[in-house]
Amino acid sequence: MIYKVFYQESKDQVPVRENTKALYIEASTEREVRQKLKDRNINIEYITALDEAMLNYEKNTENFKLESL
Repeated sequence: MIYKVFYQESKDQVPVRENTKALYIEASTEREVRQKLKDRNINIEYITALDEAMLNYEKNTENFKLESL
């Protein structure tokens, strides 16, 4: 399953909506996503699983890049 992770680049700063970034990662569960990202210094705001329709939509955006961990 592909998950979309909304995050801030630093754990030390207060989250600001305009600075929220997103990345896409393949994993079995949300817990696995968090495990894969635990070494990064990011503040995870929200993780959502993408169904087939949303995944197809996201693939057509310029920001779609599946992370390989």
